[in-house]
Amino acid sequence: MPRIIVPSYRLHKGSGQARTIINGKHIYLGKFNSQESRRKFARILAESAQPSISEPELERSSKQNLFLVSEVIVKYLEFAETNYVQDGAPGKEFYAMIEALKPVNELYGDLYADDFGPLKLKSIRQHLIDRDLCRTEINKRIGRIKRVLKWAVSEELVRPSVYEGARTVTGLQYGRTTARESEPVKPVAEPVVEETIMFVAPQVAAMIRLQLLTGMRPSEVTAMTAGEINRDGEVWLYEPSKHKNRWRGHQRVVPLGPKCQEAIAPFLDRSMDAPLFSPAEAEQWRHEQRAINRNRQTKVFPCELIAREKRKAQALKRKSKRSKRSSYTRDSYRRAIEYGVLKANRARVALDPKSKPLESWFPYQLRHTYATRMRKSHGVEAAQLGLGHKRTNIVDTYAEKNTALIVEIAKTNA
Repeated sequence: MPRIIVPSYRLHKGSGQARTIINGKHIYLGKFNSQESRRKFARILAESAQPSISEPELERSSKQNLFLVSEVIVKYLEFAETNYVQDGAPGKEFYAMIEALKPVNELYGDLYADDFGPLKLKSIRQHLIDRDLCRTEINKRIGRIKRVLKWAVSEELVRPSVYEGARTVTGLQYGRTTARESEPVKPVAEPVVEETIMFVAPQVAAMIRLQLLTGMRPSEVTAMTAGEINRDGEVWLYEPSKHKNRWRGHQRVVPLGPKCQEAIAPFLDRSMDAPLFSPAEAEQWRHEQRAINRNRQTKVFPCELIAREKRKAQALKRKSKRSKRSSYTRDSYRRAIEYGVLKANRARVALDPKSKPLESWFPYQLRHTYATRMRKSHGVEAAQLGLGHKRTNIVDTYAEKNTALIVEIAKTNA
């Protein structure tokens, strides 16, 4: 008579979970000595005695509560690191996913993934509100968490009901939440731009002019290379290899007219794949300007010489820590503009202490300035094509609506 082996309820010391062994397979049941693990063990014993239950079905029934939320996050990030890739390296969306999943891991990392319900997701949403994130950013992060749960269901890491429950959590609506609203991005006035240009390096000035003339994104103008510019016709065509919607298969073509050609002409004397605008060259230009300003006829006092030596030592120390990159990033481009505004305001105060300072602005506002100007002069479709969008309704996000027509109509109704 064959020996009958009855599965036993055991402790897995490494994880603190209860487990049992059926047909040589280790089945984890949840926290040791908990009521839930006892119920699951009793159910598995009953199901294993039924000849009609196949092994795959038994294995699926034993997977509930096997993975912790933290384990699901780790598995997803391993997938995301190879899925959200730009030029062989993790892209922006990968790091956005990391930011979205941080509070999930902090609050519920030790929770079984199958127990992650809608109320848990709402708690995370409230946590983001308490951190003073704006409403639209909170909705984006909650949407990314839902995307992770959808992926986890497809990998059979959690039950489908977990994702279906998360889908019932709607986005925060305008005026119906305590979350703050983000300030809309406004166009920057062109006179302010022209005054700032006077106090920045030639490389930064050229990028500003290009954005103002073409409506390019900051990332598109900082990454320009000579090899991406077709200079055959009267109007040059810039086709960036890296742009926001490349992963969708969209093509981006930016026409460069005479003014744009004049702006970039001094920077075309380099290899075809080298960035046109170099922070290292801008730094060298600043050093040359300082040297020119020091060539003066007045007497140099000892205290000034000491101050110069201190500045040189500080500059060498900074240089040893971090050398200039070969191309601008969005952040370094923004900082260069901020520095230009600061210098412009210093010059204003020197001329007139009561003068009103320029407001600080950032590169993306130039895109809004371009869209507003194009919409007023050439219509919505021209603004759409210049911005590189597929739909005209997106232009409303970037361009201030032209109210001139309705103002004229109002005058006739007076």
